Amino acid sequence: MSVYCDVALPVPLDRAFTYELGGLEAEVGARVMVPFGGQRLVGVVVGLHDVAPGDDVEVKRVQQVMDEAALLPGELMELGKWVAAYYCAPLGEVLRGMMPLTAEVRRQWVYKIGEQGRKVLYEGAAKGSSRRSKLSVEDQNREYSVLNYLESGEAGKTATIRSATGANKALLDAMAKKRWLVREPLAEVRDARRVEMLAVLVGATEAESSHLRDDEAAVKMGHPAAEVGGKRLPKLNENQLAVMAELAGCGGRELVRELRGRMSARGIPDSTLGTLVKRGLVRLEETAQAFHVTGLQQEGKKFAHEHVLNEAQTEALGTIVAAMEKGGFRPHLLYGITGSGKTAVYVAAMQRALVAGKSALLLVPEIGLTPGTAAQMVAAFGGEVALLHSQLTPDERAEQWHRIRRGEARVVIGTRSAVFAPMPDLGLILVDEEHDGSYKQEETPRYHGRDVAVMRAKLLGCTVVLGSATPSLESWQNAERGRYARVEILARVEARPLPKVEMIDMREEFRETGQEQLFSRRLIEETQATIDRGEQVVILINRRGYSFVVMCRSCGEKLECENCAISLTYHKGGEEHSLNGEARVGQRLECHYCGYRRTVPKACPKCQSEHLYYLGAGSQQGEERLQELFPGARIGRMDRDTVRSRGDMERLLGKLQSGEINLLVGTQMIAKGHDIHGVTLVGVVGADFALGLPDFRAAERVFQLLTQVSGRAGRGELPGKVLVQTYQPDHYVNQFAREHDYTGFAARELYFRRAMRYPPFSVLANVIIQSERLEEVLEWSTKLGRWLQQRKLEGVRVLGPAAAPNSRLKRIYRYHLVLKADRRDVLGAAIREMLVVVDREEIPRRAILVDVDPMHLM
Repeated sequence: MSVYCDVALPVPLDRAFTYELGGLEAEVGARVMVPFGGQRLVGVVVGLHDVAPGDDVEVKRVQQVMDEAALLPGELMELGKWVAAYYCAPLGEVLRGMMPLTAEVRRQWVYKIGEQGRKVLYEGAAKGSSRRSKLSVEDQNREYSVLNYLESGEAGKTATIRSATGANKALLDAMAKKRWLVREPLAEVRDARRVEMLAVLVGATEAESSHLRDDEAAVKMGHPAAEVGGKRLPKLNENQLAVMAELAGCGGRELVRELRGRMSARGIPDSTLGTLVKRGLVRLEETAQAFHVTGLQQEGKKFAHEHVLNEAQTEALGTIVAAMEKGGFRPHLLYGITGSGKTAVYVAAMQRALVAGKSALLLVPEIGLTPGTAAQMVAAFGGEVALLHSQLTPDERAEQWHRIRRGEARVVIGTRSAVFAPMPDLGLILVDEEHDGSYKQEETPRYHGRDVAVMRAKLLGCTVVLGSATPSLESWQNAERGRYARVEILARVEARPLPKVEMIDMREEFRETGQEQLFSRRLIEETQATIDRGEQVVILINRRGYSFVVMCRSCGEKLECENCAISLTYHKGGEEHSLNGEARVGQRLECHYCGYRRTVPKACPKCQSEHLYYLGAGSQQGEERLQELFPGARIGRMDRDTVRSRGDMERLLGKLQSGEINLLVGTQMIAKGHDIHGVTLVGVVGADFALGLPDFRAAERVFQLLTQVSGRAGRGELPGKVLVQTYQPDHYVNQFAREHDYTGFAARELYFRRAMRYPPFSVLANVIIQSERLEEVLEWSTKLGRWLQQRKLEGVRVLGPAAAPNSRLKRIYRYHLVLKADRRDVLGAAIREMLVVVDREEIPRRAILVDVDPMHLM
């Protein structure tokens, strides 16, 4: 048995910490609770040994081993170490993200009496408690009660102290501020299983339960035949009899919440069940609470018989299945145009994996925005499906994680963090919409779910499939180089045609009308005609709110967030409600980065002019304008102000699917994977403004958005049409989008990327230096910039330091350095050497954010 263990803790330090086991047994990959920095943290064992640290190092003991066996198998431990090394992230923070089990640790505060508090207690006793205080006599008495209660020196939990003395938390915190008490954090293990109570007839066999159900009247009259477990039932009143009979009708076992619900409907009080428990006729048992995916099950009913594959789908499936049967690592890029039925191929491939005794993992960018995909999986695999995503409660997430680990769920659907799901016998990994930026994590560890999926498949030696109608240029280039096998589906299901895409030149529109309009005359005419035919319209306006800039006409001052260097977005008051009827805040200015809100001023805060000007149009203004133009239309809006949960999304899509909504306006949320057969017209407003952003991926993002939203049209029996309003109709992005020519766009964009040495022809890292104090950011970024210039790292080009495009977010000032290299090992070595300098210069590690393979440089 090992004497010491190395533990990776969720702290921003690139090292493990050695603890003494003290006779406890632990395995690599198990969780332990250890003291660290005056608190108790949960870490993961990454090594066991008998080598004591140096004599000058104090070795603390492990306080608790939380797991009898390793929670993370060797394959996932190896993957975690790769993520930590590749993305330059602390291993402890990586492993914490791989085990979403925060519900199993209860964190609270405990209080101990301090030296000052002990002095006050003894002095008060000697002087008869005649001290002066602004507190009431009652609160003074509570303070002394607390000090008396804690006099022994033992720590007391908040709830225990409050119960014993009547002191509230504010009083305890005030005593800690006066140093009468010492406040310490406490972490304890808790059982995160979700359980509920089950009512069971005592001693009832199945035959007796049936007999009791059938002879309700006989039981009421005390008939000799009314027996359970060989004992004659005592005389029951009418309510008790009804509960017994109801339980008998359920086979002698029923969930208490279900039983009480039915009894309440019949006017029977809850106390009746308690009486039966006291009399020994019914017992209560704990049972695991079922995880319900009711919404997805309802959504999935329509997909139950939609998996007959056409020739192109069958050929694609054959390629994937052949790779699975052959075994070994071989990534595939599934390039299928919008509406080609990629999801049906996913389902069929996962079925083949299950038949072969393997499990299958499907990653989706945002489960709240792709309910159709998740619903199809639930319809196909039922109880074998587990979900992992951020909208689960911590207890639900822990429950699903353990189900997966035990092998009870062989099909897992989830967002990026699900790539770490502890799946036994994983044989197939699928990444849907692999181009989507949502797969990139924006906090430490800043991993990309798609790339981690590919590495996991490599470590396991299994098949991985990346699917998209608009693949990322990194994946496309990997296929061009032969690193990925490319599988193509170039025809829509049932040979439906791709929608016709037309460009509307808004420059010409202005010349002819003399006015700047949100919607062109052509889009208005086509929308009216489509609604008149009983068809549906989708209009994309890729901005939230009403107007995204508020400016003073007199002095030119823009109203900005007090926490961020970002213009506030104007949200107009009135009809802003979620789909479940929950009212939103009315007229306001809001920051979409930090959530700061303020009322709309009547005058400019700088010059007091009343001439405030609202620039730009968002989805809320679009909805208002459409209501004016089409008063008879049934209009819905899809953005972050109306869709706050998966339930909101499901309700909105249900209304669209049923025809209750025939005109939908929204942000890019409307472009993500929705399959609405009644939509025949798509309008795109102002999407190409993003072409002017200082980001080398701007053109790729705009092309992907135009192609994806265009794909929402013509998915039913009727052909579709797309109208794109643009000020740059001749831009190559718009030209290729009009022709549905992804390969042409990819060739043109890759030509530019190669010339400028941008990914995929180089590798990047964005190093952000941040602090609440601007002078600290300037000092630290200057030190790093000077070192990088003097060091002259071979093969690495350094851009900056400079203010980040978003130079202040959430009261944090931000500067950045961009490191560019031709080889990944050279870039990684440069970053690691730079982090050594960070430590040597005593720059706090939390002030340095390293983003390897950044999706944007903002």
